[in-house]
Amino acid sequence: MSSTILLIDLLGAAALLLWGLRMLKAGINHAFGPQLRRFLSLGTRNRFAAFGTGFVTTLGLQSSTAMAIMVSSFVAQGMVTPVMAQAVMLGANVGTSVVTQVLAFDLGWLAPAAILVGVIASGRQHRRTRGIGEAVLGAGLMLLSLKLMSEATLPMRDSEALAAFFALLGDAPIIAILLSAALAAASASSLAVVLLVMSLAAAGGIDAQLCLLLVAGANLGGALPPVLAASAEGPAARRVAVTNLVVRGLGAVILMFAIGWIVPLTSGYTNLGRLVVDAHVGFNIALAAIFLPLIGPLTRTLARVLPDKAIEGEYGPRHLDEAALADPPAALAAATRETLRIGDVVENMLEVSLGALKTNDEMLCQSIFPLDDKVDALEGAVKLYLARIDRTKMDDAETLQANAILDYAINLEHVGDIIERSLSRMTLKKIEKQLLFSEEGMQELEELYLDSIDNLQLAQGVFLSRDKRMARRLMESKVSIRHKEKISSSSHMARLQDGQIATLQTTEIHLDILRDLKRINAHLVSVAYPILEEAGMLRESRLRKT
Repeated sequence: MSSTILLIDLLGAAALLLWGLRMLKAGINHAFGPQLRRFLSLGTRNRFAAFGTGFVTTLGLQSSTAMAIMVSSFVAQGMVTPVMAQAVMLGANVGTSVVTQVLAFDLGWLAPAAILVGVIASGRQHRRTRGIGEAVLGAGLMLLSLKLMSEATLPMRDSEALAAFFALLGDAPIIAILLSAALAAASASSLAVVLLVMSLAAAGGIDAQLCLLLVAGANLGGALPPVLAASAEGPAARRVAVTNLVVRGLGAVILMFAIGWIVPLTSGYTNLGRLVVDAHVGFNIALAAIFLPLIGPLTRTLARVLPDKAIEGEYGPRHLDEAALADPPAALAAATRETLRIGDVVENMLEVSLGALKTNDEMLCQSIFPLDDKVDALEGAVKLYLARIDRTKMDDAETLQANAILDYAINLEHVGDIIERSLSRMTLKKIEKQLLFSEEGMQELEELYLDSIDNLQLAQGVFLSRDKRMARRLMESKVSIRHKEKISSSSHMARLQDGQIATLQTTEIHLDILRDLKRINAHLVSVAYPILEEAGMLRESRLRKT
């Protein structure tokens, strides 16, 4: 029983550490996120400036994982080159290890005051004040968790079973590294695992060799979540995350083979907890010293090993031919095909959204989120591709076509956002509260959903053919949607007046879905405007002359 309670105490302290770290990162992001991102995007003139930028920004964000995701996104958008991104990541790794040094001091006495100040400040209305409050509260929870973790690990020094386990783990360096890496990947934080190892080392039972191996494994595992998170950002972003993983992996392998020469150098440490945090800093400084001069060749090697087509996957573009960029007609045709593919994904999102709304299927509703990531990735790829077409070779008609492709891709991305950020959230709310629409209300919503899907298919045809008659039909459908939305709203109000329970419970969700479907159709119809305007079939205003 005592060992079970000890394990629960340790896991609870570790969970509180992760929660505090999450609050700290969220608070810093709310208070200073735009400034940090702007600082990051501007500070990549050379590899040393990029290294310093990554170091300083990570001191604010408190997470090299968040930095890896952010810089991968910047690479996907063309704001940062892959070489500079790797320099930023090397600086970020050192930055997060320095944060560990600060937290290693015995500052548990500050925890109550930090929590009190954080709770008061986080309740303020001002965004920055609230963000700073969240950050202070998160820091207080982290300090409290470290104190609890230290108390929970004290009895471990007398455990013979735990001592035997650590001895076996020290004799299996690969298993030790993989175990630590798995913990860091599962928690999405190398910082949290290093602090846990520090607490275990301070309690005794872990020798210097095992400390070094667990630190190397934590650094390796911390590079895994960005690889998964960057999967929706495109090949260039994924390559940045994979290169960072390779760098940390090579560092772990080097340390494992050199462990026999390194351990004697740690003989002066009487406190192995201090050794853990120093080793964390030393490991990342060594990686920076070794790989900062080599990031150019390393990036080019990874580009050959993982070319765009090899890692493109489901989320990457299929039709954007790089060789066609010098030939505007061919490039515009490629961009058109890719934009139609975005429309197909958005249509799938609408169908899934309707199915989840009708069946209260939470898993089906959750599947919308990766589809929206795919839409975002493809829309970003189309925008960058259009920006790289040689405009000097384009005539006026081709320029108009490029603008039409861009406008339609942006509108499709907006439709995806409405489905993901509003429709799916309302569906999840309906599922969580176990609500059901009235039979008439569900029929009205389903009819509008199906009309929206039909209009999306029609918009795809208009975009491809630029046919005036199809464009007119699409424009007329907007009027039909507006009328149906008004009729459904009136019918809904009539059911409210009749006191129907289902209508009373779902009134907010019903009216919000009507509003969102109307917005979706407005975005879809926009593809018809330039066609009808060019044909002289569009009035400037719907206002009557007085």
